[in-house]
Amino acid sequence: MKIAILETGTPPGPLADTFGRYPDMFRRLLGDDYVGPSYDVTRQELPANPVDHSAYLVTGSPAGVYDDLPWIAPLKAFLTAAKGKSKLIGVCFGHQIMAETFGGRVEKWGKGWGVGLQEYQVFERAPWMDEAEWVAVPVSHQDQVIGRPPCCTVLAGSDFCDMGVLAYQDQPAISFQFHPEFETDFAAALIEIRRERLANADAAIASLRQPNDRKRVAEWIRKFVDAE
Repeated sequence: MKIAILETGTPPGPLADTFGRYPDMFRRLLGDDYVGPSYDVTRQELPANPVDHSAYLVTGSPAGVYDDLPWIAPLKAFLTAAKGKSKLIGVCFGHQIMAETFGGRVEKWGKGWGVGLQEYQVFERAPWMDEAEWVAVPVSHQDQVIGRPPCCTVLAGSDFCDMGVLAYQDQPAISFQFHPEFETDFAAALIEIRRERLANADAAIASLRQPNDRKRVAEWIRKFVDAE
C-alpha cells in the first residue's frame, strides 16, 4: 500500500533546493515502496475521491489550522470524507489539522517554540509500535493540540507537548507532533533560518547531534500502513 502525500507547505527560503520538498523527505524516510503521489493542498489540489488512495499523510506547514486560508476548509472536508475509508497519518500541522477536524482543539502554545531534538515518553503502545519507552525525534512547532479529540488515545507526549502522538479508535488514523522526516542537517538549517525568533537556537542545534529515533518511527508508520 502506498501513501499519498497531502503537501500543506514547503521548506522556507533556499532549503527546498538543498533538501527537497516534504514529499521528497518522506520518500527518503519511508522508501519508494511506501510513498506514492503528492498533492499540493495549498494550491487546492486534492484527490477527486478519498478512496483514490488507501492511505494519506498530511505534512507540516508554516500555516496554523486557525488561519483564514482558502485551502484549509477543503482539506478538513476531505479528511472528514476520508474518515474510515482510507488510513490517515498526520505530522506536525497534519497532526493538528486532524485533531481540529475530528473534534479537538489547537492553539499557539504559550511556552513558545519547540525546536531541536525532543524526547517523548510512550504512555501506551499500539500494535504497530515496538517496545520503546521513549523516542527522540526532531520538532519544530509553535502550535499544539490542547483539546483531545473524542475516540482518541494519547500514545506519547512530553513535558512540553503532552499530546505528542495520537491514535484514533473510530478510524485507522494516527498522528505525530514531531517530524520523523527531518534529517539532522535540514533540522539544523531550519533553526538557523528562524534563529531571530528563537530563544534557544544554539541549544536546539546541539541537541540534534544526539542519536534519534527517526528510523524507529518510520518503521511504526510502515507497520501501521501494512496492518490489515
